[in-house]
Amino acid sequence: MFKRTLFSSEHELFRDTVRKFIEREIAPHHAKWEHDGIVPRDLWLKAGEAGMLCCTIPEEYGGLGLDYLFDVVVFEEMARSGFTGPGFLIHCDLVATYVKSFGTEEQKQQWLPKMVSGEAIGSLGMTEPHAGSDLKAIRTRAVRDGDDYIINGQKVFISNGQLCDVLVLATKTDSEAGSKGVTLFLVDTKTPGFKRGKNLEKLGMKAQDTSELFFEDMRVPASCMLGREGEGFKLMMTKLAQERLAQAIRSATVAETLIEMTVDYTANRKAFGTTIGAFQNTQFKLAELHTEAVIGRVFTDHCIAKFMAGELDEVDAAMAKMWLSNLHCKCADECLQLFGGWGYMWEYPISRAFADSRIVKIAGGSIEVMKLIIGRSLFGRMAGHEKVKAINAETVTDPRRLAG
Repeated sequence: MFKRTLFSSEHELFRDTVRKFIEREIAPHHAKWEHDGIVPRDLWLKAGEAGMLCCTIPEEYGGLGLDYLFDVVVFEEMARSGFTGPGFLIHCDLVATYVKSFGTEEQKQQWLPKMVSGEAIGSLGMTEPHAGSDLKAIRTRAVRDGDDYIINGQKVFISNGQLCDVLVLATKTDSEAGSKGVTLFLVDTKTPGFKRGKNLEKLGMKAQDTSELFFEDMRVPASCMLGREGEGFKLMMTKLAQERLAQAIRSATVAETLIEMTVDYTANRKAFGTTIGAFQNTQFKLAELHTEAVIGRVFTDHCIAKFMAGELDEVDAAMAKMWLSNLHCKCADECLQLFGGWGYMWEYPISRAFADSRIVKIAGGSIEVMKLIIGRSLFGRMAGHEKVKAINAETVTDPRRLAG
């Protein structure tokens, strides 16, 4: 059996803490949150108190200054639980990372301690109704007016959108400059002109709030800019590998969990005088899935180690995201089949896992964009070939999420 070697005894003690937190604070309430379409704010405060939010934030900003593997433990245990309502991954791995990496000292002091405690919930405002993967096509405008910027526009599919207190917002400050016209702002959602749209009803992840956001003559100080004007696209590109790694971590864990769940079910469910697990078809199917899951896990852990060493590139991250997203959906589909009619019932976790799984081929960069990145790297070895130059010139260079 494959044994993971990344984690120390301290990580495993923390894992036990996270599991107990999920059992105590999330499991008894998640069904209600699915019905409500949102989790309560006090859950975030409890998670902050338990040390589960933004584990890598330095102590001077209210964090514990731990290594990335502590964040990984939280992501894995949330994925293992099957409870998709709390948007901790976006809050910790994306928003807090942007603030920590690109924020001014004032911005860090203002937001990071509150994000660590759960007092302030973070969200990422990138996707627009007409601009998903092609981030250069966004239309939300930020126009300079003295020491302020006036922002008008709209975002959609924004996770944590109903709850967020701070938003990393992508805007266009120069509509003629393509990617060099994109600028990021760190927006306090109490700012006049910020408006939340409806909480969108989704196929899966029903307890996680996902929203439309609107900006109507929203005036923000230039001091709220994240990085410099026109650098937003470049900043976002530096964080894509980390975002896709987090997606792969989640999918690797869900795949393993679904296989374990299905082995347990088929070992006890009887048909035709024996257990379903005794059938050769069941054993062959689960053997294939298990093998693919182990391969995916090994590569994911390899990518985690490379990321922590500062060596994870966009191609490896794209391969991890593509492989594990496809496997995630495959496991959800084929494991549900082995549950038969019960697998179609919402009360069974496999049914919810199936509904939740479909987004992973879209969020964090679609599978098609991952293939473009990987294919471009292959053809890049033949860069002198004129046809290859033409292919690369037409390739999407702006891989982004559909879900914010």
